[in-house]
Amino acid sequence: MTDAMTAVTVTLEAGPAGADSIDDMELYYARRALDRFRTRLGRQGLLTLLAADIEEGNAFLRECARTCGGEFRGGTTVLRASGLTSGEFLAWMDAAFAGDDSRPLLAAHPEHYVMGTDDIGARVVENIGPHVASFFMGGWGTDAMAWAEDAAELLPEAEFPRKMSSNLFLEDGTVIGRALIQFGDTADGFTANLTVYFPTSCPQDVLDHHLRHYAVEFRNWIVAAAAARA
Repeated sequence: MTDAMTAVTVTLEAGPAGADSIDDMELYYARRALDRFRTRLGRQGLLTLLAADIEEGNAFLRECARTCGGEFRGGTTVLRASGLTSGEFLAWMDAAFAGDDSRPLLAAHPEHYVMGTDDIGARVVENIGPHVASFFMGGWGTDAMAWAEDAAELLPEAEFPRKMSSNLFLEDGTVIGRALIQFGDTADGFTANLTVYFPTSCPQDVLDHHLRHYAVEFRNWIVAAAAARA
């Protein structure tokens, strides 16, 4: 019997061609399986499957919004990209959200379930921390930043001229979060400062998880934008 305290390592010594690790292979197959399930279920199938989870998650976030006294706590993930300008990336992102094919948006994160534009805004169904939520973003891609009183302090406008912000709100209008993303070009690419705000009554792990969520989805969107340009 293996001692539970003993670390076990497994390395690939021979077999398939290429430099991929076993982790790389597993990630490839996991993504392929996930894409199959998303495609087979479709948008409405996913919404039906997750209806109870969405109801529970939205109720949790609505209660956080009710009890926070209008106060939000923020955090920021910073990514540095090379080989692509912020303008090229944002052009790809705008086209992806405006298009009929949501697969490039969904593929960026395993916990993306539905993305696209509805009558009241860009709809997103994804995990907020451990909770599945269905929310909307209004005014995304604009300079609607009046709510972000500390926006000017987060980054100097001259260095990060590309700023986009939005409230994150439920279908009934309850604001459950805010997003502020800012981009500045560098000599070989750009830097992305990705800030999210949640009600102060939300547990800290909800914010922490979303900062990790940002890192995964935006890394993959940037890679997808570069591939599309090529």
